[in-house]
Amino acid sequence: MSNDSNATMRAISQDTHGGPEVLHEVRVPRPAPGPSQILVSVRAAGVNPTDWKHRASGLFLNRLPLVLGWDVSGVVESVGYGVTLFKPGDEVFGMLPYPHGVGSHAEYALGPARAFTHKPASVDHVQAGALPLVSLTAYQALVDTARLRAGQRVLVHAAAGGVGHVAVQIAKSLGAYVIGTASEPKHALLRELGADEVIDYRTTDFTEATGDIDVVLDPLSGETRTRSLEVLRPGGTLVSLLPGQDPQEEARARSLGVRVETLLVEADHQGMNAIAGLVGRGELRAHVETVLPLAEAAKAHALGETDRTTGKIVLTV
Repeated sequence: MSNDSNATMRAISQDTHGGPEVLHEVRVPRPAPGPSQILVSVRAAGVNPTDWKHRASGLFLNRLPLVLGWDVSGVVESVGYGVTLFKPGDEVFGMLPYPHGVGSHAEYALGPARAFTHKPASVDHVQAGALPLVSLTAYQALVDTARLRAGQRVLVHAAAGGVGHVAVQIAKSLGAYVIGTASEPKHALLRELGADEVIDYRTTDFTEATGDIDVVLDPLSGETRTRSLEVLRPGGTLVSLLPGQDPQEEARARSLGVRVETLLVEADHQGMNAIAGLVGRGELRAHVETVLPLAEAAKAHALGETDRTTGKIVLTV
């Protein structure tokens, strides 16, 4: 470590948009928490599709250089004025405010205290670091947006993906009947996570195999989203995680008497507390496919972009 190690920190940054090769390790000033903020010494940070989309195109963030990453699990290093929830040394996990609060792919991450909650002692930092963004997305989609209730039927597309495999577990914890779409090799995992039915989208048309669905969670958009309207019962809700609704789809939804909502995940203290509760009770876990050191962030992005990952990729610091 150089003498300036207390004033600076390692981070993965990019100076331009492009492929995984634009990511490189840098030393940047170590931030200090302001009012209502905490500084977390990062132990693990998940990598999500939104990371490689922002790396490639900027998406919601056009500022460069840019340090990516929203998922955080780590130890509180210091707290700003007015913070009462945490003290230095506390183990916490959470999601930095999406999209503008980005920056967890570094040795330290700065964020509002209420973006975090205490990490359950029953899981390690890799597990906790994999969960926040995907879990908040699924929770806000199913609980806050669709108001999912026990006994309702849920269809989760891309059910073995990052958001999907967590959504299956959250829906089961709410007492729903869960149907997931995934390629056949991933069916065993989904049944283990609680899926009641699994459909191989490569051999079976989900519109023929399902019906009378109360809630559809769709991370894919496009044709899948439009066709999903047909399986919803009147009064049902489709929650999409990608933009791109066309006017014809809106008219079709109205004629069928169903609701279409597009969700963008938000930092959420109450949601993180609920997620921590599920984790602590053993009702929610991340399937972590790959763990890599921070220095190999480019490799993590390249793996993620193959679209063949089951569950999550996590960087350790």
